[in-house]
Amino acid sequence: MPAKIVVIGAGSASFGLNTLAALMRSPRLKGCHLSLVDRNAEALEQVGHLAMRLNREWDSEMYITTHTHHEDALEGAGFVVLSIEVSPREKLWRMDYEIPLRYGVRQPYAENGGPGGFAHAARNIGPALEIAHAMQQACPNAWLINFTNPMARICDAVARYSKIRVVGLCHQILVGYALVGITLAQDLGFMIPPGIHGGHADPVESSLRRQVARQAVKRLDIRAAGLNHFTWMLSIHDRQTGEDLYPLFARRWAEMDPSFEPLTRQVYDAFGWFPIPGDEHLCEYLPWVSDPITQPWEKYTLSLYDWDKWDDLRGQGREEIQRMANGEGDIALLREADSEGAVEVIENILCAGNHYHLAFNLPNHGQIANLPKGAIVETPGVVSGAGVQPLSMGSLPEPIAELCRRELAVIRLCVDAAVQGDRQAALQCFLLDPVIRDMDVARQVLEDYLQTYREYLPQFWR
Repeated sequence: MPAKIVVIGAGSASFGLNTLAALMRSPRLKGCHLSLVDRNAEALEQVGHLAMRLNREWDSEMYITTHTHHEDALEGAGFVVLSIEVSPREKLWRMDYEIPLRYGVRQPYAENGGPGGFAHAARNIGPALEIAHAMQQACPNAWLINFTNPMARICDAVARYSKIRVVGLCHQILVGYALVGITLAQDLGFMIPPGIHGGHADPVESSLRRQVARQAVKRLDIRAAGLNHFTWMLSIHDRQTGEDLYPLFARRWAEMDPSFEPLTRQVYDAFGWFPIPGDEHLCEYLPWVSDPITQPWEKYTLSLYDWDKWDDLRGQGREEIQRMANGEGDIALLREADSEGAVEVIENILCAGNHYHLAFNLPNHGQIANLPKGAIVETPGVVSGAGVQPLSMGSLPEPIAELCRRELAVIRLCVDAAVQGDRQAALQCFLLDPVIRDMDVARQVLEDYLQTYREYLPQFWR
């Protein structure tokens, strides 16, 4: 029987489009049942029409169905790809950032860590677990491939509060490849496009860095381990010669403009191991970037997410999907679409392949020896007919492991609070978070979040 692949969040103007194109381009998935799910009926209709066009013009031979509710799509699925957000995404993220400001708490980014990480996770954990529990009934042996953020918190909720196998995929390691590629460009002959200055949260900068990362991935093998958006480069080798390039990288990095990724630079100097994520995500998990007196976000030039710009880009993306669905837009570029690992996971499990992947988020069963068992950690791994198998990376340097353990305690409390509606666990989550410095402020921010997001967080009001 052909496999059934369910994509939940298929109407997304970025993720949904890229995943759809990558799945339908795959010759190994030809003839599969592709089930597209999105609660936005208009967006779903557009992407459904586009899927039909790709099916015709690419000869994908897929059986395509569309659904506005996941329960109508899950029966018999072998793979469920999850990329959902409680909407309106940009408006809520801005509120996650602005609410703590009322109490003097200035977050560096407010997406996956800090008080904003709690609010973001608490909203998304409920819908994610609803889907996982529906999978237990309709397709208990399926793999859940998660892209929803905060990645570690969503995967932890599914792993501990359901029986579904979950693997989280994230492209953030490519930021590390880009940083290493920029640093070693002259030594390895990489072409660096003009305009890279720091701050991958900017969409233009992000696109430029991806160009460098694509070159670096072909030439370099970087092994990184830690937590999602909080991984550390343990080794770097030249794929052509096998040479250990860490010493060369350290010399070249020291020679670079100190204003380039200044937070990453200071953390690397202090701990001796290079953090992969780039300043904008690294800052979310550190206790040294939120002081209201010294204002370190100014020193490190940490840029916030540009909510208005990204909202405009999403709108432009939806318009382009409509043009392509109507037959007016060019679909040639979609042949280059990247599913960020979802297609590779599905292909190699389904067809008993053997694929090495740069970063999997999975429960820790020894892949990082000095982090808690069962916690969601990010390491390289192999996917085959036997499933997803993480690689053992040994122990992290103890100071770095301690930073990770602190964040893992916050993650676990956040998940328990969100699942159980436990206000005490939520308060403890805030009090252990590196952004919070005052117990009364922690209570005030938490209460404001719970009041403001009451419609999204009914579990705290039962």
